[in-house]
Amino acid sequence: MKRVIFSVMLFALLSLSPFSVAAERLRIGYSSISGSYIGLWVAHDAGLFAKEGLEDQIILIPSGSQLAQVTVAGEVEVGSFNGSSAIAAAMQGADIKIIGATVNKMIFSIYARPEIKTAEGLKGKKLGVTRFGSSTDISARYALRKHNLQPEKDVAILQMGAISSIMGGLQGGSIDAGVVSPPTLFAVDKLGFRELINITDMDLAFPNPALIVQGGILRNKPEVIDRFMRAYTRGIHRARTDKETTMKTIARYSKVEDPFFVQKAYDLYIGKVLEKAPYINMAGMQNALDDLVKTVPAVRNAKPEQFIDLRFLGNLEKSGLIKELYR
Repeated sequence: MKRVIFSVMLFALLSLSPFSVAAERLRIGYSSISGSYIGLWVAHDAGLFAKEGLEDQIILIPSGSQLAQVTVAGEVEVGSFNGSSAIAAAMQGADIKIIGATVNKMIFSIYARPEIKTAEGLKGKKLGVTRFGSSTDISARYALRKHNLQPEKDVAILQMGAISSIMGGLQGGSIDAGVVSPPTLFAVDKLGFRELINITDMDLAFPNPALIVQGGILRNKPEVIDRFMRAYTRGIHRARTDKETTMKTIARYSKVEDPFFVQKAYDLYIGKVLEKAPYINMAGMQNALDDLVKTVPAVRNAKPEQFIDLRFLGNLEKSGLIKELYR
């Protein structure tokens, strides 16, 4: 009898143990080393995904186009990359939806060699972006046109692969100018390169990056996405309220060691860029469509709503979590 009672008690204890049920796997892909991903980094490092019963893995895939392919294939549960790439993939038949955005504007600057003193001085020069169709490419072309320069015709645009490679290209002289984001931007500035165009100050609304999920995952594992949204939102709150730890996280992922640059990145993203939850700016979505129509004419009659699944943001609002965190 005692053995039976002991067995029942042991079963009950195991049932209550957090290790008795396997955590749900959650792979999150992100496309660049940028402060735009602070919420993901902090949520991972602070164990906030794990607290939602998720066995999370965050994976850097430094190419938005490659990450789009991985997301379409369902090889990551959540992909965070340029919303324009997601729309283009959906127009080609990919079963994906945007469920949120970590940033709703372009956060970049164009830096050039010191002897190039104005945007007009870029004429006949080589400008580095990560990849064609990426957010750096879209931002570069937008900024050049605003300064009456025609991309490709007046300024050659070169693919460098990653933000760090753009910095290396500037140092090595293979490009004359490049599009960079914080905190790399601050390191480039310290090296003596000149900021020609501050794209951040141009307030170009854009889903960059967006949060994208493959349709099969949305249909079969909606509760996993709900848990992701809660953990991400807690990550943003933790970043806002624990500055010291967050700065260490930024330094670790960005590989930027100078605390001055890390401080500037923190102040910019937490103070001016990252929202309290992954809200979607519909004006930014429309800008993405307007830009994409140049290369994908079929989007001319498309509407932003057809590329979005708002139920997870709705569930987040209904849960009361945002009000609880910021009361």
